[in-house]
Amino acid sequence: MSVKKLDQLIDLAKTKEKKKLVVAYGQDAHTLGAVSKAVDLGFVDVIIVANKEIVEKVCKEEGIDPSKFEIVNEPNEISAGRKAVNLINEGKGNMLMKGLISSDNYMRAILNKDEGLLPAKATLSHISVFEVPTYHKLLITSDVAVIPAPDISQKISIANYLIKTAHRLDIENPKMALVCLSEKTNPKIQQTVDAAIITKMADRGQIKGAIVDGPMGFDLAIDQESAQIKKFNSPVAGDADCILWSNIEAGNVFYKTVTKLCHAELAAIVVGAKCPAILSSRGDSTKTKLYSIALAALMA
Repeated sequence: MSVKKLDQLIDLAKTKEKKKLVVAYGQDAHTLGAVSKAVDLGFVDVIIVANKEIVEKVCKEEGIDPSKFEIVNEPNEISAGRKAVNLINEGKGNMLMKGLISSDNYMRAILNKDEGLLPAKATLSHISVFEVPTYHKLLITSDVAVIPAPDISQKISIANYLIKTAHRLDIENPKMALVCLSEKTNPKIQQTVDAAIITKMADRGQIKGAIVDGPMGFDLAIDQESAQIKKFNSPVAGDADCILWSNIEAGNVFYKTVTKLCHAELAAIVVGAKCPAILSSRGDSTKTKLYSIALAALMA
């Protein structure tokens, strides 16, 4: 049965082999609360690379037993990021998480040419899974944080990341919408041309494991009535599992709109590296971080 709620990510992760999570500079209450719950739920073991004294202090304040974690003492933020990545490269962990470290320093550690986690010629991207109260299932969407304006080669990689994520959520044949400003292919608007090419590639079996259609407006992707009114016939219309945004602005505005105005909850990870990397905001809730840990565990 496919995952339709974020709580089911945790249920599914608990049925899989336990993973080892390495947390970079994990010394804030939200991060420690999330990883503590993940350990209690039994689907991860945790190594925290941070200031041990602060970790133990925050754990005491939050009523968390610090002995449930392996703590590697590293008080410096940048060094903590590098050490966490090194532990992954040494085979001591198979998923990475951002704690109080800034996003810039976290990504620099992942992208370091000599000691980072990015394989040669790989495309690093970002996947979010949203539970929107007004939609009938989860929405798995592409990059809102890493690639500003993906070219067609990057979009093909991202499409495959979306499909892989859907499969890990037991969605056997996900429906993917390539969302643009219009459902009409216009040679003067490159995003619509890219969408048409990717759709044809999927038709020919060059992209496998999903029903892919585009270009289409976002209204058509998630609202069957809009598709009927506009006479837009597509197996994806009104029932999309996956959304591939044409650029980071579209994805980021969607992310902020559904979380702030629609009270959506989400899980989010960076994909394309040697392991899934959780890139939640320092201000994200404990629940968001817990869901992101579960998603990373399923992808690891």
